Amino acid sequence: MEETSSPSADRRRSSGVNLPSGMSLHVDTVSYSVRAISNLSSSPSPSKTSSCGDRFIPCRSSSRLHAFGLIDKGSPVKEGGNEAYTRLLKSELFGPDFASSSPAGHVSGIGSPVSSPGNKNMLRFRMDSSGPNSPYSPSILRQDSGFSSETATPPKPPRKVSKTPHKVLDAPSLQDDFYLNLVDWSSQNMLAVGLGTCVYLWSASNSKVTKLCDLGPNDGVCGVQWTREGSYISIGTSSGQVQVWDGSNCKKIRTMGGHQTRTGVLSWNSRILASGSRDRNILQHDLRVPSDYISKLVGHRSEVCGLKWSPDDRELASGGNDNQLLVWNQHSQKPALKLTEHTAAVKAIAWSPHQNGLLASGGGTADRCIRFWNTTNGSQLNSVDTGSQVCNLAWSKNVNELVSTHGYSQNQIMVWKYPSLAKVATLTGHSLRVLYLAMSPDGQTIVTGAGDETLRFWNVFPSVKTPAPVKDTGLWSLGRTQIR
Repeated sequence: MEETSSPSADRRRSSGVNLPSGMSLHVDTVSYSVRAISNLSSSPSPSKTSSCGDRFIPCRSSSRLHAFGLIDKGSPVKEGGNEAYTRLLKSELFGPDFASSSPAGHVSGIGSPVSSPGNKNMLRFRMDSSGPNSPYSPSILRQDSGFSSETATPPKPPRKVSKTPHKVLDAPSLQDDFYLNLVDWSSQNMLAVGLGTCVYLWSASNSKVTKLCDLGPNDGVCGVQWTREGSYISIGTSSGQVQVWDGSNCKKIRTMGGHQTRTGVLSWNSRILASGSRDRNILQHDLRVPSDYISKLVGHRSEVCGLKWSPDDRELASGGNDNQLLVWNQHSQKPALKLTEHTAAVKAIAWSPHQNGLLASGGGTADRCIRFWNTTNGSQLNSVDTGSQVCNLAWSKNVNELVSTHGYSQNQIMVWKYPSLAKVATLTGHSLRVLYLAMSPDGQTIVTGAGDETLRFWNVFPSVKTPAPVKDTGLWSLGRTQIR
């Protein structure tokens, strides 16, 4: 007997789902819309039937996917059906607002191609900074690993450095001589300046000026250098003497000889004072012994104009008018390193306070380069051509940056990041080469001096970062009493 099928059974068979008797299949409007799209696309293979899934497609109207554009290329099935197909596809994928937001073939936004014939920026991105980044923004996509697991952090803005000095002092008779060192700032906030035959002290705390000494008409000041504690100051003179003065009481403690001509550069470590002279020699003085000097270092073939002890007191770097940079240690009378890459006089020398054995040096007018050295093995780590005579270098104590002052022909002051050697700032204001440089005790301010007879104070470095306070746990420390 042949079985007759009811209409409800026909519907169950056509849907491909076995439903219980009395239950009908409800097809929502989404199924019809998907079928409408499939009817506009290419015909499916007879062996394959299209099936509708239950995948949830969220609204992406806020994700700015329209930035990537949908460009009409012509439907492969029906000519003239492009517009309807594109509108319907956009509406289903991105929401109804998207389909009417822009005409077909032109979408604006990040990375949108502009197809005007005269556009010179073909295949380049036009960045849009008006809105926040979406999760699909090209700036946070990774070609090798898909989407980034972290949100994109904006680049840190460059630190602002004031381009004008916050204080300018007159310094009459400040000499325009590359080989002299006439300005130094003590750890007790006193600035010493050699002007002609006199040394003056200027208090950065109250701006009080004190005349320390006058060498008389037959001598002159060639170099000044405070001890690290800031109590005593050494003075190199035109006659070759080295004098040591008590800065607080303005009293001379000692006079030491040994040089044959002017002493233009001085450097203290914890106990020893090194002095460099036009006689090409370096003398080491010790105030605890009665002799004028305890050792003589011979290695330069011309005037010694740069001299710096390393922070750990183990090495002494010297630069000369013979274009040599020499590094001496405590155990030998001969230089441990001879660095000859500079092609002009080496006056500017600075040891890094952040990395042991890292030394920076600057060359004169014919060289103009700042070079960085590893004194452990004598290798040159890096160099940068500054474009001007390098007169001074100083490393920041607070951040890994250094400042350089320059002469011919731009008379500028430059702040550099290390090790990238990116310029933080370029400062101008002196009308002659910036021959003198010193740093304040807090490491934030520098003072520069030039033959234009002015001293200029610049805020160039940030303050030192204060460590987070240690939380009081209330526990007792061994050998220490806590007072509540």
